[in-house]
Amino acid sequence: MDVAALLTKMTGTEKIGQLTLVTADSVVTGPVVARDVTQALHAGRVGGLFNLFGVEETRAAQRVAVEETRLGIPLLFGLDVVHGFRTIFPIPIAEAGAFDPGLWEDTARLAAEEAARAGLHLVFAPMIDITRDPRWGRIAEGPGEDPVVGASFAAAKVRGFQRHGSLGVAATAKHFVAYGACTAGRDYASADVSERSLHEIYLPPFRAAVDAGVAAVMVAFHGLAGIPLLVHDGLLRTTLRDHWGFQGVIMSDYGAIRELGRHGVAADIAEAAALALKAGVDIDMMGYAYEEGLPEALRRGLVTAAEIDAS
Repeated sequence: MDVAALLTKMTGTEKIGQLTLVTADSVVTGPVVARDVTQALHAGRVGGLFNLFGVEETRAAQRVAVEETRLGIPLLFGLDVVHGFRTIFPIPIAEAGAFDPGLWEDTARLAAEEAARAGLHLVFAPMIDITRDPRWGRIAEGPGEDPVVGASFAAAKVRGFQRHGSLGVAATAKHFVAYGACTAGRDYASADVSERSLHEIYLPPFRAAVDAGVAAVMVAFHGLAGIPLLVHDGLLRTTLRDHWGFQGVIMSDYGAIRELGRHGVAADIAEAAALALKAGVDIDMMGYAYEEGLPEALRRGLVTAAEIDAS
């Protein structure tokens, strides 16, 4: 059955479920406690699980999705695989210092093979935020301060993770964009950079990842010049989709859509969900914002069924 035919059979709840990525509890990577997702899986309200890995573990969850739900749509399984999976490599800031794209590609390929053998389809890597303030606590996860090195690193990692002819996984370029420029190195703080700096320093690694065929892009938590990236139509739709031709999946970071209220741009969860979806964010990671907000947004006319279908 093709996608168009499948959409005609899906209820609104099942469609929104495919836009919902939730966490298991094998690994803790965020502030929200994992819920028991068994009931949600049976009801078709989950499209993917992260922080669950292992052949037996993923197979058990996949059996529920494929054999015990109305439409049998398989789950996606994801995990942060930032510097290796079973085999651990130097952290990205250290690996970048080798200035060796072949090495970067090889380490990503091995990580991808190990992750795929553990039942994973999707990795939340490479992290390609250019950072020039050593106070930022996440500088260790990226390639450093230079956009040329960052672009080469991004392309090599995408090729390695997604290499054809071997066990591969879908890569996710994160965090779009200028997350490493947050004010005073304070995580989640807004960034304020010029158009020139944005295009010459912070965007090139993401453009390189898109040109290399990256499957997914994760949007940053923070705001850029006062606009939360999750609702930044100019960057998500105009730059990423229209100018660069990105055809993959755009996802939020952990619980980020729900946090749009804290940015002051959404009065409630329905408005937050509508703003993110209309800006082009396809997948809500661990915020339950689409599950809770999109039905009400539809009732209010804030989004359309066609927009949900597109995501």
